[in-house]
Amino acid sequence: MTEATPSPPEPATADPRVETLERRIAELEATHRTRLVRAELKAEAVRAGMVDLDGLKLVDLATVEVGDDGEVKGGEALMRNLRRAKPWLFGQASTSSTAAAPPAIPPGARRAKDMTHDEWRAARAELLRPR
Repeated sequence: MTEATPSPPEPATADPRVETLERRIAELEATHRTRLVRAELKAEAVRAGMVDLDGLKLVDLATVEVGDDGEVKGGEALMRNLRRAKPWLFGQASTSSTAAAPPAIPPGARRAKDMTHDEWRAARAELLRPR
């Protein structure tokens, strides 16, 4: 006579709160990944000289991979391919600063008629000082 060993009882339906929380965690991870990819692609697009960042809507975010360090893999290549396919989205590549250096204009000599009497005397004394 062999006795059948009782099998462990089947777990009852999982707690609905646990299922809800697991689903919510999965949604948050997906949202976080999407935001991270968008932010990284925006940075790449600005570096590549994209004129209007709405052009990123043309990129399929499902094909973009994120590395363990949070960086988008192949972002630069993606922008290069997008520039080749849709060149009107891009202008000149930007730098970290958009301000231009002021033109180099040497300071002009002040005229005596623009000086006060005391300023004129000081300038005259400077010119006549022996060297």
